[in-house]
Amino acid sequence: MNMGIPEQQFMKMTPDPSADKKTRWKEQFQKHGEMVAALVAGVLILIGWGLSIVMSGPVINILFIAAFVIGGFAKAKEGIEETIKDKTLNVELLMFLAAIGAAIIGYWLEGAVLIFIFALSGALETYTMNKSKNELSALMSLQPETARVLRNGKEESILAKDLEIGDTILVKPGELIPADGVVVKGKTSVNESAITGESMPVGKKEHEEVLASTVNLDGVVHVKVSKTNENTLFQKIITLVQNAQEEKPPAHLFIERLENAYVMVVLIGSGLMMFLPHYLFGWSWNETIYRALVLLVVASPCALVASTMPAVLSAISNGSRQGVLFKGGVHLEGLAKLSAIAFDKTGTLTIGKPEVTNIVARDGWDQDKILQIAVSIEHYSNHPLASAIIRRAKKAEIPLLEAEDIKDVPGWGIEGTVNGVRYQIGKADFVGKEAAKEFLTTTPLEAIGKTIVFVKKDREIIGALALRDIVRSDAKEAISAINAAGIDTFMLTGDSEETAREIAHEIDVKQYKAECLPDEKLEEIKKLTKKYRWVAMVGDGTNDTPALAMANVGIAMGAGTDAALETADVVIMKNDLRQIPNTIRLSKRMNRIVKQNMVFSVAVIVVLIAANFMQDLSLPLGVIGHEGSTILVIMNGLRLLRG
Repeated sequence: MNMGIPEQQFMKMTPDPSADKKTRWKEQFQKHGEMVAALVAGVLILIGWGLSIVMSGPVINILFIAAFVIGGFAKAKEGIEETIKDKTLNVELLMFLAAIGAAIIGYWLEGAVLIFIFALSGALETYTMNKSKNELSALMSLQPETARVLRNGKEESILAKDLEIGDTILVKPGELIPADGVVVKGKTSVNESAITGESMPVGKKEHEEVLASTVNLDGVVHVKVSKTNENTLFQKIITLVQNAQEEKPPAHLFIERLENAYVMVVLIGSGLMMFLPHYLFGWSWNETIYRALVLLVVASPCALVASTMPAVLSAISNGSRQGVLFKGGVHLEGLAKLSAIAFDKTGTLTIGKPEVTNIVARDGWDQDKILQIAVSIEHYSNHPLASAIIRRAKKAEIPLLEAEDIKDVPGWGIEGTVNGVRYQIGKADFVGKEAAKEFLTTTPLEAIGKTIVFVKKDREIIGALALRDIVRSDAKEAISAINAAGIDTFMLTGDSEETAREIAHEIDVKQYKAECLPDEKLEEIKKLTKKYRWVAMVGDGTNDTPALAMANVGIAMGAGTDAALETADVVIMKNDLRQIPNTIRLSKRMNRIVKQNMVFSVAVIVVLIAANFMQDLSLPLGVIGHEGSTILVIMNGLRLLRG
């Protein structure tokens, strides 16, 4: 009994007795090895320092040498390998040389402390990266490994990655759905929270789509696979997270380009300092060499190098927990620069499907009767407006009447016979413009920004239904927060001027452009970019992709089309527009912390170098000041892990 846990997840949670223990041990060592090595080195240094107070001899130096090897091996190996591979100098090599130099002139304790603090800062940086990768591991754990495929009337168990388009799979209650597809048999409810953020189970019946890695709750269904494993929405989410973790922001790329030249300058400067002060200032040879080693330590850009990536990875991890995925740190960094945001309307600011907002009836008729006649006939139509009328009738528990002689007139309306009476349902042109105008004159109906469907009996209009694409519940709050942040808001929509004006007024979008084709949305983004420099576009449809690509930052809704998800730089997986102002605040906070780190690390280097030239800085204080600043900037970046 797995207590309702999906079978694949339950299998993963159950220990495999035949698993290779060495492999598991190796994985744990790779995960925690750096921190363990740093802490062991620290313990050896403490023991050596304690013994040095009461005794002297080779035992103490052996302890310090052990601390050198255990704490510094990983970083020294990394530095040497990168130098050979990239033919560039790096911070790791600089620290390795400084520690060796300290040991050569007899400062074993100081050299060992340098190695320990450097190893500890490296372990903290690795922890940050692992924390970010945990978001990906959590996603990967939701990926089903196997699927039951039905072939030639038989059930076979195969790897989910081997499913092909057109395969029919069997999914039982409590199991993860292995692939994107369409239900062809059975009905159930599905938990889609991991993908869409929808907290309530979603009912699924024949001809409705299901997503890979969502949980089938209570029914046995047959699903026809519509996408291969690498093209599922879930797999695309994983790819987004992977790309975000690997892509480096401009600030970090600048520091990396600077690192090689800077390290070369430090090495040359330290080399010159080994003899020039002796001749220029009369320093003793011992003092000259000592000061050169201190310079080698304090001038190293460790803190500067660590100023960006821990903060960026922490911010990306924070965003992932909130359902916001970034395709790289550069896009997260860019959000803080936005001066304007343009929104698509349908499916972005609105829910993307019409709802019945008003029903009116001629004297002698009531609203429920009008709705009953309308739904009894519209029940035979697949039009989105018909679906809205059906949803309204179901909600009101209106029973269907028997309808006959149904005639659907695409683009105009539908007609049919109910209880021997002929009815027409559709737009004004279908039932008669003059009759529709006369009806609205005598029966007031708030029609601004709405689509009106008239119900006509014989030659008389007896009622009308007003429908509109409903604004998302979170849209007004999100727009208000963005406006309050000093960012101008725009709406670009293909809808009519009247509808666009009504929606813009309702949610307080500052400006709008109606009746926009995809290429016109693109041109509008170009104009906004010229005026505001940094502009974001938020959309969900294929028609939004040119504008998403042109904007400085393209933001897609998680329920959007594949094309929108692939084109966008940021994806709001839970379709909550309030995450946009939240993410902008996260971006500004991240940029602020990165700037704090860079200014602080440079200031520490300048102060330490100046103190060294004034002969007021000892090697132990130089080690603590320099490596301590590295740990501080990493810890400052880790603050972004909090909400």
